[in-house]
Order: sequence, then structure tokens, then C-alpha cells
Amino acid sequence: MEPKVIKRIGVLTSGGDSPGMNAAIRAAVRTGFYYNIEMFGIYRGYEGMIHNEIKKLDSKNIAHVLERGGTFLKSARSEEFRTPEGRQKAYENLRSHGIDALVVIGGDGSLTGAHLFYKEFGIPAVGLPGTIDNDLSGTDSTIGFDTACNTAIQAIDKIRDTATSHDRLFFVEVMGRDAGFIAINAGIGSAAAAILIPEKKMPVEELVEKLKVRTKAKKTSNIVIVAEGGKSGGAAEIASKVKKYLPYYDIKVTILGHLQRGGAPSSFDRLLASKLGVAAVEGLLHGKYDVMAGLINHKVVYTPIKKAIVDDKTVDEDDFRVAKILST
Repeated sequence: MEPKVIKRIGVLTSGGDSPGMNAAIRAAVRTGFYYNIEMFGIYRGYEGMIHNEIKKLDSKNIAHVLERGGTFLKSARSEEFRTPEGRQKAYENLRSHGIDALVVIGGDGSLTGAHLFYKEFGIPAVGLPGTIDNDLSGTDSTIGFDTACNTAIQAIDKIRDTATSHDRLFFVEVMGRDAGFIAINAGIGSAAAAILIPEKKMPVEELVEKLKVRTKAKKTSNIVIVAEGGKSGGAAEIASKVKKYLPYYDIKVTILGHLQRGGAPSSFDRLLASKLGVAAVEGLLHGKYDVMAGLINHKVVYTPIKKAIVDDKTVDEDDFRVAKILST
């Protein structure tokens, strides 16, 4: 199929924000300017598309955004976009601005929206994996994942100071939705005593025995990393179960929560977002539609959106093996 003539591209961020989204927007917009394409910002994601919050962007809009966390285009979740009527409104607004194609930055829900929009209205779209969860296939790392891991490790390092001072057992809950990527990376990087992730269920009895062994070895601090979304429950629930077996432990729970979404993106996330922002616009110009641009083995690849959001991406077994060895 011959590529469509594209003169105007809309850029939006949707769903949960992630560090590096601004860098991706900047790269896409600057690439558009390079190819003499008019670039439009769609504010508040699909919700803004429905309510016509669409503005033409210039170089001033993207000045000094590379180093900022969050997204200057704002983000929102849109229930209305899930309806045919909502998507029809969104389409009409795009057409009123003469927008020919979209760059959609977000997680699986955001990319699902782009896929559906292309199927229904034929608006070409390239998705970029903007999520701290790292749960999209078709890329080795998602935009924001590296920064979230760094943030988690820095927080855990601080928690270890107080844990050591008081011989405490801390349960630290990290984000990741249904995936354990942040947990496994932060756990290895912070020398955690144990890591609980959705992909690998650890019975509470096994965790208790592990902690008993560490007690005998006179470990002065114990930190257990818990990924949210695990079948065994969150950090507070698991801590409560462990307390029944180990009543002599001074147990504390810390939930890092949205702290992991904020902050300036790491150098890795800035580079990743910049490469993928360029790839998104160039992909559209070369007729690559309904795909997600990702980076695999340091090379840009385009994966059909449907495949990127459906295929399971799980924690590397070798990472889990390394974590197990290092926590003994």
C-alpha cells in the first residue's frame, strides 16, 4: 500500500504518565518540523480529542521539556472514547484540523485506542511505549521504566538506612500493575532479601523460612520488595501474614506509589524517547501504520499494535535466578 500524503500530525499522551513522555513529544515534533509537517498537540489524551483540545505546536511549546517529568500535553483516561459516539466526535475534531495521522504515547490501553481508531476511521497511527510498567512486547524497555527503577532504588536505599538503624524488616511495594519488572530490577539493584512478583508466586511459608535463615546469619536489615498486583496481595497484606510467623520482628510497610511516576527522566529514557519519537514520525511517512515503535537490541523495530499489547512479556527467568542467588 502506498503511503498516504501526510501534512499534519497530532501527538497525544494517554493513560498513566511516565518520565520521558516530554522527550518523546519533543522528538516527534522536531522531526515533523524537519520534514515540513505541521504538528498539533492533543491535550488530555483521547478525552481532549473528543472535546477538541487541539492546538498547533511551535518550537516554543517544546523548549525546555526534555528534562521534565510528566507530560506537558497532560494525560487523562477517557470512558467516552470507549464508545462509538465518543470516537466519532474525536474523528470529526481531527478532520476539522486537517490532521492526517497520530503519534500516540502511552501503555496498552492507549495503544488499543489507536488501533481501534485506525480500524474504524483509517487514521494512521504509530504508538510509542510510554509506561513505567515495561509490559509491552516489541521493545526491550518502555519509556519511563528505567527512571522508575532508579527512583525505586533510591527510595529503598534510604529505607535501608533506617531499617539497619533499628534492625527492622521493611516491606516495600513498587508499581508495575500486573508485571514484576520494576520489582525484580529494584530488588536486584537494592540487595533485597526477597522479591515477590506476580509471575512467580512465593508462599508465605517460603518467605518466612528465607527470613529466618537471614536472621541466623545476623543480617542487620531485611527489605522485601513486593510488586503490586501479585496474587498473594499487597505489601501490607503480606506483612500482616509474616508477622504471625515472626512476631519478634519490627515490621514496617512502605508503598512507593506514584513517586515512581515523577521526576526528571534518566539519560537512558531521554535517549530512548528521542529515538522513538523520530521513529514514529518517519514510520508514518514511510507507510508504517497501526504499529508500535520500539527498541530491540539497540535497533528500532515496528511491531503491529495488536501484537505488542496481546503478546505476554514476562520477567526474564535469568533475572529471577540472579535475584534468588544474590538474596541468599
